[in-house]
Amino acid sequence: MNASLPPVLVPQADPGASYRAQKAEIDAAIARALASGWYILGRECAAFETEFAAWQGAKRAVGVANGTDALALILRGLGIGPGDSVVTVSHTAVATVAAIEMVGAVPILVDIEPDTYTMDPAELEAVLAAPPPGVPPIRAVVPVHLYGQPAAIEAIVALANRHGVAVVEDCSQSHGARVGERTCGTLGRAAAFSLYPTKNLGALGDGGVLTTDDEALAERIAALRQYGWRQRYISDLPGVNSRLDEVQAAALRVKLAALDAANARRQAIAAAYDAAVAGSALAPPARRPGTTHVFHQYVLRCGDRARVQAFLRARGIATNIHYPVPVHLQPAYRGRVALGPSACRETEAVAASVLSLPMFPELTDAQVEAVCDALRALSG
Repeated sequence: MNASLPPVLVPQADPGASYRAQKAEIDAAIARALASGWYILGRECAAFETEFAAWQGAKRAVGVANGTDALALILRGLGIGPGDSVVTVSHTAVATVAAIEMVGAVPILVDIEPDTYTMDPAELEAVLAAPPPGVPPIRAVVPVHLYGQPAAIEAIVALANRHGVAVVEDCSQSHGARVGERTCGTLGRAAAFSLYPTKNLGALGDGGVLTTDDEALAERIAALRQYGWRQRYISDLPGVNSRLDEVQAAALRVKLAALDAANARRQAIAAAYDAAVAGSALAPPARRPGTTHVFHQYVLRCGDRARVQAFLRARGIATNIHYPVPVHLQPAYRGRVALGPSACRETEAVAASVLSLPMFPELTDAQVEAVCDALRALSG
């Protein structure tokens, strides 16, 4: 530890705070799951699936081991794999692209809108009309509702429908975000959610869930997640092992009941940050008109990010960068993934200037005010 730096007074994230805030209820739920003697695909998982689907406004939910598997299993359930291409963005957690390659499909990465950081429908339209040379036929589009901000999903769905490709929503950062009266994850063919501990709905370890209104697709994925079984020990399909365990499901049921209130707290923190940076050179997050942002992250644009980070750190305020290197520039993908016509120009500019402030619902009013004071001092 650098002794010249003050202690962190305001962490950028604190998944333990979510547990501590609901400790009694979570401990009781875990004890119930442990006492049951059934630890995989039992009553807790079934109840969580039913409750999450109802909360989401979807017909079915299927619990799986993590968000990456949720996306990969949807693609597999749709019959997408080798010989197919899937369009997504480069400005995302690398898991989005990893899931596409897990099923043997080819990712095509398109650019983002510079204000919302989400998929640019104009570039998607260009790629659907004229795919990059040498790629297999495009079978699906995976828009990412990033940072809690809905993508331009209605325009994306319209384009995908016109070209006969499926839309699979990556909702790993948008639990509860809305487009009008509809929840993100209910506008495409299916949606994948990560339940990683720092997410708006976070487990106490890895976890994932997917939703769909397609009953046949849900049944197929429910089989695929457990070796392709429809009858125990008999594989009808070549499946995998990707199951949400009972302990995680029990804890998630407690957290789901508090999720709307937690999202409202995130929005209140975001409003305080907005006021603190108003009129400064720091660009606050845009809000897409007609949508509800749930602030998985509160992301500024900074002209001199290193200076801003250092200033905040000197005041004990931690920050993060989501994400410092676009997927197409990372060593595992550089030079081998197909790009849209802009070559992800806006993505690269955004990656060089975004900065995530502390954002989790258990931040105290004093901590929020400390961040706001620092932002005002920085702008003064």
